[in-house]
Amino acid sequence: MHLARRLPHLSRHCNVRMMKSTAVSTAKSAEEEIVIPNRIQRSSTDILVALSATVGRDPTAPHYKFHDDPFLIPTSNVSKRTFAMAQESGRKAAKWIKEEHRNLFMHQEAQPPIEAFAPKMVFTEESEVTQQTLETLIRRSLLQDAVYVYNLMKTKGLEISAETKQSLLELLSFYNHQEPMPEEYYEERWFKQNNQGQQRQTKTWKDGELAEQIFNEIEPKTTQAYAAVIRGMAKYYQADRAYALFQEALEKQHHLDTSTYNSILSNVNFLKEKADQKWELCKELLQQMKQQQLKPDLGTLNALLECISTFGNYKMGRTCALQVLAEFKKLNVELSLGSYYYVLIIFCRERGPVSHVIVDILNEIQGKEFKIQHPKDTYFFATAMDVCRNHLHDRSLAKKVDNLLHTGNNFDLIGDTYKESVYYRHYFALLCQTCTIDEFLEIYDTLVPNVYIPEPGVMEEVLKMVEVNAAYELMPRLWSDMVIFDHINRESLLLRTLKIMLSNKPDLTKKSEEQLPEQFAKVAFDIYNKVVESEGRAKKLSFTGQMIGDILTLLVRGGNWEKALEVFNNIDKNQHRIPGTPSENCLMEYVEAAIENKSPSQALQCLQYAVENHMDGLSLAQRIHKGFTLNEVHMSKMKSLVGDSFLKQ
Repeated sequence: MHLARRLPHLSRHCNVRMMKSTAVSTAKSAEEEIVIPNRIQRSSTDILVALSATVGRDPTAPHYKFHDDPFLIPTSNVSKRTFAMAQESGRKAAKWIKEEHRNLFMHQEAQPPIEAFAPKMVFTEESEVTQQTLETLIRRSLLQDAVYVYNLMKTKGLEISAETKQSLLELLSFYNHQEPMPEEYYEERWFKQNNQGQQRQTKTWKDGELAEQIFNEIEPKTTQAYAAVIRGMAKYYQADRAYALFQEALEKQHHLDTSTYNSILSNVNFLKEKADQKWELCKELLQQMKQQQLKPDLGTLNALLECISTFGNYKMGRTCALQVLAEFKKLNVELSLGSYYYVLIIFCRERGPVSHVIVDILNEIQGKEFKIQHPKDTYFFATAMDVCRNHLHDRSLAKKVDNLLHTGNNFDLIGDTYKESVYYRHYFALLCQTCTIDEFLEIYDTLVPNVYIPEPGVMEEVLKMVEVNAAYELMPRLWSDMVIFDHINRESLLLRTLKIMLSNKPDLTKKSEEQLPEQFAKVAFDIYNKVVESEGRAKKLSFTGQMIGDILTLLVRGGNWEKALEVFNNIDKNQHRIPGTPSENCLMEYVEAAIENKSPSQALQCLQYAVENHMDGLSLAQRIHKGFTLNEVHMSKMKSLVGDSFLKQ
């Protein structure tokens, strides 16, 4: 009762305090200034990236560019490439239609208009062009149109400013007079990159083209003009002329920038032959940079490391690399993945001593997220996995490399499709040699087939692992994968598959292995059909005596007598075309099956085949005589084949 009498008083007291607090907070908010944060630039896909981060990656799902339909998901490297390039072809066809029938696409519905959707301008000799037209083409990197308009303006005597000539010179030098591939053709660029490695090591600069003509027309020669043409020649390995122009620019007191020096450093391998000569030229160029007060950057570091990586002298290369890394550490130049790639190929040589430099590299960069800063950054992961497999044979290091690859957005630096397949090829081959079956299958199920499809060589390593560990129960599944991956035209894989199934008889007392003989028989007959079907193809598979004998044995063990009969008839009919013969054990198992199926004629046919191919038919004859009650015709045939000796046993 006492507490109840005090409640109204407490309620009024709380209301007064709340009103005072509200008044104070209102006064404070009136005094505070509202600050609107700066706008953060977002890309068109940032929302999708954020949503994807909340869900995570599903390894069982196909890549987003493929239809998420079991019947349309590509399951081999060839089909993946075909599917992706077919989509690219569709985009090209749409663009061709837009250009061929431009009159149907002149409307502009978007406000403001989208430049990329507008039909491409077509220039003729009657076109009215101005310097602004040329500048627009240069800005949009439409190289062929820019060259045409430039020549048209020269023909008409129109004036072109020095700034515009410089911009055109830079465009021509950067692309070497080749129209750049449009951004939307990313699939073609992705699959094309792996074919450009060898091409980049030879001179591809087009001598005497418009870039050199414009450079010769510019008077007086500017530092920017020298820099543009020197970088272009160096990029396309016209090393001698690039270095000559570089020397000419220095003689004329032009202060070239760091990027131009980097381009010359990257061509030192083409300017000098011996390692000591290359190193002296590198030091000379660095001294010139110091005199002009130019600060070396990441490009300088990677150009030096690239040069050092070509030194035939291992000790000299290692010493020079350590000196360069120490100097650039003092300059606070942070290494990129491309820098670490060069360190690996300098220290971990095939014929050099074993180096554990990758351990130090991984300790330094483990857990970090990288962005591409240099063209060689995409070479690191494939090379690191190669070192883990072939140089050190270390699974723990390989897993560290794989963890780094999947840190943040580092997977974007895996490179093109070729480098990605090389990375996983080394990874899987190393796992096959060092992992248990269960550990390997866990990784296999995660990555195959949507991330990686094993090449035939890797698939053979998988089969070797199965053979060593006697994990023959996996063979039906692996054969199904080989069919899906289009590896059935590899004779070595077929022979190893048959060998594993033949050498490991399932234990029929175990319930888990009861179905294996039947499954092995299905696999064997599938192999038989694949070989028969390949006869009319360019890559023809052919039977050998051992192969077809293994198939026959597996069919017999699987209880499939009718198909075994079909296979043996093929052996007997084409024995002069099939090199080699089945083993005697194979023929004996076939005879046992004939006894079980009460087929004396087939048993005698097998005996005749053995005698005709100079095999020991006596043991077969004895087994046939013991297993059947033969009539006079059969007895007479056996005597004509092996004589009477089988009756004495």
